Amino acid sequence: MVNEKEFDKISCVVSHALRHEPWIYELELDDDGWVQVGDLINVLRRENSKWCDIASDTLIDIIKASDKKRHEICDGKIRALYGHSVPQKLLKQPSTPPAILYHGTSPELASIILRNGLLPMGRQYVHLSIDIGTASKVGQRKSPKPALLQINAEDAMKSNVVFYRGNDIVWLADFIPSKFIGCNVNF
Repeated sequence: MVNEKEFDKISCVVSHALRHEPWIYELELDDDGWVQVGDLINVLRRENSKWCDIASDTLIDIIKASDKKRHEICDGKIRALYGHSVPQKLLKQPSTPPAILYHGTSPELASIILRNGLLPMGRQYVHLSIDIGTASKVGQRKSPKPALLQINAEDAMKSNVVFYRGNDIVWLADFIPSKFIGCNVNF
């Protein structure tokens, strides 16, 4: 059985393999980002000798233990739900988001975003949060005092901005025009 202390390390490798560089692990994502669980387990076992006992139950436990809910398993396959930087654009199904979403960033980047709109940068999609707390945590990766941007998703959708569900707290979009973005925090 895999030690629970190894969960974070395994989760990082899983995220890297499914979100960023699957080819390094000799994995090929399908159009929706899925790979066979067995293929990923073989990769993990090769990656670290401590992980020789990994099974699909281990991956299920790691997914359940994660507060970020980045992965899902279904019908013997696993995928990352969001955060991809792989060259091929993964297919997502359009969905109706909450009326208001949030994006945390640095004050410097917030100024640019308010002028130019919100772009995915190195990712495939713009990442948005359903609540201020999550957006604040994301923004703190870029600044100790992040700017919190409020996205009028309802009006954006009426103007043909397409949204996709990442998971229960993360929503995705291709681009958010600046006219749908307001700033919650003075900077």
